[in-house]
Amino acid sequence: MSTLTLAELATITGGEVYGDSTAVVSSVSPMERAGKGDVSFLSNSKYSQYLTDCKATVIMVKESERHLCKSNVLVVPDPYVAFARVAQALDNTPQPAVEIAATAVIADDVVFGDNVSVGANAIIESGVVLGDGAVIGAGCFIGKNAKIGQKTKLWANVSIYHNVVIGEHCLVQANTVIGSDGFGYANEKGEWVKIPQLGSVRIGNRVEIGAGTTIDRGALDDTIIEDNVILDNQLQIAHNVHIGYGTAIAGGTIIAGSTCVGKYCIIGGAVVINGHITIADGVTITGMGMVMRSITEKGIYSSGIPLQTNKEWRKTATRVHRIDEMNKRLRALEKQVEQKRDV
Repeated sequence: MSTLTLAELATITGGEVYGDSTAVVSSVSPMERAGKGDVSFLSNSKYSQYLTDCKATVIMVKESERHLCKSNVLVVPDPYVAFARVAQALDNTPQPAVEIAATAVIADDVVFGDNVSVGANAIIESGVVLGDGAVIGAGCFIGKNAKIGQKTKLWANVSIYHNVVIGEHCLVQANTVIGSDGFGYANEKGEWVKIPQLGSVRIGNRVEIGAGTTIDRGALDDTIIEDNVILDNQLQIAHNVHIGYGTAIAGGTIIAGSTCVGKYCIIGGAVVINGHITIADGVTITGMGMVMRSITEKGIYSSGIPLQTNKEWRKTATRVHRIDEMNKRLRALEKQVEQKRDV
């Protein structure tokens, strides 16, 4: 079990120590459950009244809440970021694989960096390059000529198709598929003619991809995920999509082909984004949004209907179906008003 002193926490977070710098913690806990040996934090000031009863060995807060704490305190600019840093330092998640499993099937010409690990029953095909410290989980498939950067981790049963490039310090959760064919077909008199998907997928550095996500290869050019992007579980990212630096996309979102998503966008869960459109930098799209046209200005956009009781929803649906009729009546009334003004 990892342990850290309050002084070490200060080094990790850049915080200022108040109390016993030798106090030791081994885990991070929420304020209501924290006890001896725990470090806790306050990221929302509306819960500051709970600080006086918190039993954590160390509490991370902003300067404005320091006077409310009875235990050792670490004053930090942003307690939530401090929590993330400390949780990383105390993380005890096991590696997806350790060393090279005897049951792994590895082509003779695979290029290995130093300290690479490959799990049981993984298959790594010809021409693959694995960077220093790369970890390939059990049952993974790495296709021909793919490149995996240093310190990148793939959890179990990830499939990486041929020629895909993944950068450094990435994390790919289980059952994700990267580089599968995009949905490209021509129609000839009712018969579907498959268009070979000749591009690939290029993923930058420090990208995290959730479980069960699919990222299709490009039809001609590559599908591109830039650095510092985080993708949740069960996303569908179609061929030739380009996702900009620092963007975050929540679970269940679908992005159709050839769409360009800007930098630092935040896209909520179950959003549907049309193909061949552009979304500007810094756009936030709330959950269940449906994006049919390009978004050219930074801002927050919504289109999902919040949950109502069934009775209220039926009334709303009825009004929506009558909207054309209501619009015609409104225009007729406006015309009558204009005619009276002209008299």
